[in-house]
Amino acid sequence: QVQLVESGGGLVQPGGSLRLSCAASGNIFSLNAMGWYRQAPGNQRELVAIIGKTGSTYYADSVKGRFTISGDYVKSTVDLQMNNMKPEDTAVYYCNGLSPTTMYWGQGTQVTVSS
Repeated sequence: QVQLVESGGGLVQPGGSLRLSCAASGNIFSLNAMGWYRQAPGNQRELVAIIGKTGSTYYADSVKGRFTISGDYVKSTVDLQMNNMKPEDTAVYYCNGLSPTTMYWGQGTQVTVSS
């Protein structure tokens, strides 16, 4: 089992920045990738960004050039730096860990972009 705990959500103005952090514990050596998803009210949960053990990354088109994911598999942490934020980035953000057999989820952290 893997436990994921997010931190860093909150309220930010349009154009502002926010950094999310996620700490993993448990059977972390089973993880092949870690990332971030988000879910806005009335919408399905969507992938924001993911980083593999090799350092390869993937970003949703909507956040390319604005968000940066970084991971440290030794420390078992994954961060999401969000810049130039937009109201449409408002959502609950979930940390995700992927093993060969299981997807793990954090409890989620609210991010609100509003003036």
